[in-house]
Amino acid sequence: MTNARAQRVQAPTADVTTRDGEHEPWPRGISRRASMRISDVLASLQIEFPAVTTSKLRFLEEQGLVEPVRTAAGYRQYSPADIERLRFVLRQQRDRYMPLKVIGDRLAALDAGEEDEPAPRARLATRDGVREVAGTRWTIDVLARESGVEVGFVEELVTAGVLRVHRSGSFDLWAREIVVAAAALAEHGIDARHLRQFRTSADRQADLVEQVVTPWRGQRSASSRARASTLAAEVGELCTQMHTALVRAAVADLTP
Repeated sequence: MTNARAQRVQAPTADVTTRDGEHEPWPRGISRRASMRISDVLASLQIEFPAVTTSKLRFLEEQGLVEPVRTAAGYRQYSPADIERLRFVLRQQRDRYMPLKVIGDRLAALDAGEEDEPAPRARLATRDGVREVAGTRWTIDVLARESGVEVGFVEELVTAGVLRVHRSGSFDLWAREIVVAAAALAEHGIDARHLRQFRTSADRQADLVEQVVTPWRGQRSASSRARASTLAAEVGELCTQMHTALVRAAVADLTP
């Protein structure tokens, strides 16, 4: 009896266009049969997004970015289309630090067919048949190899305080971007000693972000903690944009 009642509150699978000519919500051509529990969704997403939590999914639902079906008993159920929508949101946050409002606008444009669908994302790389997933930590040898530099160069960045090593003696995936940028700057004679000011500036900006999110982090509700995480990403990106604009303005007079 419960299953029959649950099926009546589930949304039917839609075609690419509805009878009145409106576009099917994005993503199209993917099943909208809601049969997955929130634990199933987490299991599917945590390979690429290890930090995703139940509270994060509920927060995204509160923001209107995904609309899981509710059973008669009140339980959330998701479809494969819902999972792809969540992947899109999480990637925009992680890779581009997009504010949720901007992500929501993009999804609305995709739903209306006003924006081209995102290009398929490349599969996660593998090494010796073992998939390397986001959130793993690298040893200094792997970091040097992946960045195309000598181990000694990475050691110089650590000694200068530009790179920080975790207690385990490993680096997170952000370290690769730092090393690659440092290697490019080194070709212009800017070595690890000069890069200390970048680390100092980044730490000061991180302190500003912490001041903004501290009131949310201090609350006990899962929704507040998820809000703090999202707010930190958004304010951090705004700090990055401000820094970039200031540097570009400062060097504008140096270019012909």
